[in-house]
Amino acid sequence: MITYHLLSILYSNPITDNILSWFFYLFGITFPIYALIGLIGIKGFLAITRYEKGDSFLYRLNPVTKLTLGLVVMIIASITIWWVGAILTVIGLGLYLTLNNGKRKFLLGLYLAFSSIIGTSWGLAGFTPPDILHLAFGNYNPVVIWVWPSYFAVMGYVHFMTLQAMEYAFQVSMRTTPIFIYSLILVMTSTPSQIVRALSKVKIPIEVIFSLVIAMRSLPRIFEAMDTSVKMQFIKGRGYNSSKFTMPIYTLIGAFYAMVPTMIYLLRGAKYTQISADTRAFRAYKDRTYLNDIKFTESDYVIMGVLLAGIILALFAITMGYGRGIPYVGY
Repeated sequence: MITYHLLSILYSNPITDNILSWFFYLFGITFPIYALIGLIGIKGFLAITRYEKGDSFLYRLNPVTKLTLGLVVMIIASITIWWVGAILTVIGLGLYLTLNNGKRKFLLGLYLAFSSIIGTSWGLAGFTPPDILHLAFGNYNPVVIWVWPSYFAVMGYVHFMTLQAMEYAFQVSMRTTPIFIYSLILVMTSTPSQIVRALSKVKIPIEVIFSLVIAMRSLPRIFEAMDTSVKMQFIKGRGYNSSKFTMPIYTLIGAFYAMVPTMIYLLRGAKYTQISADTRAFRAYKDRTYLNDIKFTESDYVIMGVLLAGIILALFAITMGYGRGIPYVGY
């Protein structure tokens, strides 16, 4: 009863209604960023985007196997019912425990998954029109959670938020979150040289391989340069006497000011990469030779068998009605 009277007061007050509308509107944008900066931090991103030597089975797998793992997970999560993606996310986070410093990386992956789910669910729910929900859920009775002011109905933003829109957006988030989780496994367990050698064996064009390796090497450098720049700003007094609650805000501001020096650092690194590639006769020959060859082991064949079984089970689930059809069955 108390909650009902409080909601009645909020809805009857135009000023409070506008403030809460802006809060709910910006929540899906700001909260995931705040959670990423506060829970993961720049150092955390650096830890889950660069290679660290380890001895678990994931480190011994062929990079082609790990790349195939990410592709198969993406396919299965996109064509099956949402809870399959949720199961894949849980399994992927469990694999993080086998990595070097696994407990910390498990927590970082958990924070990343949480932020992805909140950001995707809340951000997409506001842009899901009723006709899409009608196709997804059939003849449903919309449960309105919040009604936005009229000036929010721009750029495709729906005038009201429904419980069905939140459920639909949550289902979508379960199809995108496992892709992030499994893609980072390749980055954290393979060196760039290993990826070049493995992909060259399967006749991937060297230009594509080179672009992938440059992306893998640039991502941790971005967070490393940004972390250094933000720390220099803190040394100069930014965020002085700030609390733990407001510290992520100052970190986010510092990261914004660190964009220019980070870009300069990356451009300078690109020049050195170009010189290194030229001195090693990049693209001078169609094929390259390597001192240490990366081969497929028994573990690779086992994982490939599991992935093939996963594809077969996904296709079987679709035939049983647990696919990404409209209307959804079994959600």
